[in-house]
Amino acid sequence: MSATETDKSRDQEDLGAAGSQLSTAPQEEQTGLPGLGVTGWARWFWRQLTSMRVALLLLLLLSLGAIPGSLIPQNGVDAAKVEEFRKAHGTLAPVYDKLGLFHVYSSVWFSAIYILLFVSLIGCIVPRTWQFVGQLRGRPPGAPKRLTRLPAYTTWRTDADPEQVREAALALLKKRRFRAHVAGDAVAAEKGYLREVGNLVFHIALIVLLVAFASGQLYKSDGTKLMVEGDGFSNALPMYDDIKSGSLFRTDDLVPFSFDLKDFRATYEVSGPNKGTPRTFEAKIRYSEGAYGKEKATTVKVNEPLKIGDAKVYLVSHGYAPVVTVRDGRGKVVFQDAVPLLPLDGNITSNGVIKVMDDYRDGRGKKDQLGFQAFFVPTFDPKSGTMLSQYPALVNPLLAVNAYHGSLGVNSGLAQSVYQLDKKHMKAFKDGKGQLLKKLLRPGDSLKLPDGAGTITFEKDVKEWAGFEIVQEPGGGWALAGALAAIFGLAGSLFIQRRRVWVRAVRGADGVTVVEMAGLGRSESAKVPDELGDLAATLYDQAPGASSPDDDPSPTPEPPAVPAEGAEK
Repeated sequence: MSATETDKSRDQEDLGAAGSQLSTAPQEEQTGLPGLGVTGWARWFWRQLTSMRVALLLLLLLSLGAIPGSLIPQNGVDAAKVEEFRKAHGTLAPVYDKLGLFHVYSSVWFSAIYILLFVSLIGCIVPRTWQFVGQLRGRPPGAPKRLTRLPAYTTWRTDADPEQVREAALALLKKRRFRAHVAGDAVAAEKGYLREVGNLVFHIALIVLLVAFASGQLYKSDGTKLMVEGDGFSNALPMYDDIKSGSLFRTDDLVPFSFDLKDFRATYEVSGPNKGTPRTFEAKIRYSEGAYGKEKATTVKVNEPLKIGDAKVYLVSHGYAPVVTVRDGRGKVVFQDAVPLLPLDGNITSNGVIKVMDDYRDGRGKKDQLGFQAFFVPTFDPKSGTMLSQYPALVNPLLAVNAYHGSLGVNSGLAQSVYQLDKKHMKAFKDGKGQLLKKLLRPGDSLKLPDGAGTITFEKDVKEWAGFEIVQEPGGGWALAGALAAIFGLAGSLFIQRRRVWVRAVRGADGVTVVEMAGLGRSESAKVPDELGDLAATLYDQAPGASSPDDDPSPTPEPPAVPAEGAEK
């Protein structure tokens, strides 16, 4: 054995309990494979699972496992994109299905990593917490036999009595917020317990984050609703245009509230290179909580949602809804409403359909159904030569329509989009030249259908619609609290130093008191010798150094210096 190894072993023997338990990290035992038997293998597996090394590995695997969920379309987020991916990648899609890559967060392998990490953290935290509570209930360990073995050490001789030195040291250390007590011929003190508190808080916060994330995924709901000015919404399942939810979500979990869209306003840049760029989107609404809640007014803006309990109402889109009136062959109004059209570009060039299903009769009095393809531009420029909007605000609105009649297919029992027109069982109206009947309508203009079939009128009123996303994630508050606690806990475990200080005062063979001070930190840091030097200087003022008989008594002795850690003593 080399001299260095011999010194290290001696240091460990000399420190004893004084150098132990500076942290709550479990001591890893070097053991071989367990003996045969279920109990031995279970104990070995549990020790491996609850080790910090395995916890970090599982955390890394969880992060890597979340990557496919961000890169590959997910069924729970956008089923349409998943179907597009299947059609475009006929060979790769079945492989992804078997690996669960289209539903990563609910897959077996991701859930296994998640649960194992959860168990690992709990198995690591519980014994460390119990051990730390025991340390708080106990006292700092007594001084080792040879303080010279510690990394920070200083000594001097004084004429003060040992009891006086120990009393002064005890008062000084308590004043500096050390936990201190007299143990034999020395004062033992310890400080920096918040380091372990921060460490435990960090790990507990990770568990809180895992629980919050799991509850948010299992009980969440995410739905959308398109509302024209004047429309109302009640937070019930049939009111949504589209909704996605977690596997444990129930309709009773929806937060009870309702709101009406009173007005929507949007402003845009009017000139310069950013002309047409949105400046503000504001939806003025009136809402009430619960079935009989008092009605309140508020404004929902982009990134400023309405918050009601665990639910948040976001403003995500907007567009125009021209008011259209359709009359049948007898002049009777069979349809009059604002028709929301979907934007196609940044200047809100929009398209959609108008369906007239009930009470319509043609020029001969026969029941029929009408369908119109609508194309809308809020700002039409004749000089451009194209049916594309030149500005997103309502400056020169124009509505183009094509007319069809026949069966819309709404009675087939199959669901269909309100923004698409099924022309399989419909015939187009023709103009006098035998071409598709179409016309550009300005506000107040009408298109007369042939053979006395009726008219369609673009009214002078153009409303705006707003698209809302209603998100309900019950674990959001806990996730935020866990994230903040993890940050503060990690900061405490990184920047707070746990250290111990011992002050020994004994009477020497010549009757002069010998004072020894030593410090030990959990990790190598210049803070321990610096702090010990400051303590030694303060204590030295109360117990100044004694002069040897051969020394000149005129000079005043100086306080001893403390060598930095790692320096030769």
